[in-house]
Amino acid sequence: MPALPTNPMSAPAAPLPGLDELLAGAHVVSLPMRVKFRGILQREALLLRGPLGWGEFAPFPEYDDAEASRWLSAAVEAGWSGFPAPLRGSVPVNATVPAVPAHQVPEVLARFGRVDAVKIKVAERGQSLNDDAARVAAVREALPDAAIRVDANGGWDVPDAVAALKRLAAVGLEYAEQPVPEIAGLAEVRRQLRAAGVPVLIAADESVRKEDDPLKVARAGAADLIVVKVAPLGGVRRALEIVAQAGLPAVVSSALDTSVGIRAGLALAAALPELPYACGLGTVSLLAADVTEDSLVPDDGAIALRDVRPAPGLLAAHAASTERRDWWLERLRRVHTVLELRRSPDLHPRDGSA
Repeated sequence: MPALPTNPMSAPAAPLPGLDELLAGAHVVSLPMRVKFRGILQREALLLRGPLGWGEFAPFPEYDDAEASRWLSAAVEAGWSGFPAPLRGSVPVNATVPAVPAHQVPEVLARFGRVDAVKIKVAERGQSLNDDAARVAAVREALPDAAIRVDANGGWDVPDAVAALKRLAAVGLEYAEQPVPEIAGLAEVRRQLRAAGVPVLIAADESVRKEDDPLKVARAGAADLIVVKVAPLGGVRRALEIVAQAGLPAVVSSALDTSVGIRAGLALAAALPELPYACGLGTVSLLAADVTEDSLVPDDGAIALRDVRPAPGLLAAHAASTERRDWWLERLRRVHTVLELRRSPDLHPRDGSA
């Protein structure tokens, strides 16, 4: 592999609108979930209306303002810069099965219609490997020919990951996403599986989007493919640059977005030169409501590329409480300041200078 650049986040940023302009087009919504996902039953999001479309700012509450600033960059790109030209008009997607009991698997899968790939959450806190194995087996029983990938969100250590993947591999796994939290651990899991002759590829997610340098995982030889999400990486154009520099196959996924956020994920998937895997962009099916009447959900295993316009009635019907709206708007103010400083380094001191 050729030497990788050291600063993949140096792509030109979308112009940052003033705070007043962002606030003028801001809508905070709270959408019910069909099943618990990431421990929540309500998904909150702040939507921003720009001159070229809508952007979604919805970093999870535990993320600090610095990390959340990348999500705001992505929302600004969507609403104020638009997306790169697409190379394809339809994107294959996988179904997503949360850490539900095995008997609920058919009900979850039914919401996605026909699909050729399924991502299954495993290593959920409070659950056992037996729970994971039963859930994976239920998916395989329901879909004998589907590609199955599992996502541990870094929930195992190296010995547990190796043991779990040896067991789960019996159903035929396409890949395992972020089995352990650290890059060194990913490399070790990958090495041990290969030594044992277990044909499970390793995909990096958090080790790409939560690292200061998202190319570390590629340099370390710690993964066979990378999972990229538009919002945590700062926008479609930055994500495209990271994929190009990493030199690894990419899977585009979402962060439990409304259809507005999924539109950005589709823009990334549509603009990638190669798209070897079905994408994790079908998660609107996990929501019990959306902000548009024409949701971006799979049809026959794919989502057609099209623009999304939130419906005023749905924005009103699912408006967050006054308290939560105030919380999100205050967060927007803080994160806008962080992003403003990040894009204007001359406004603050560096290298410890006064």
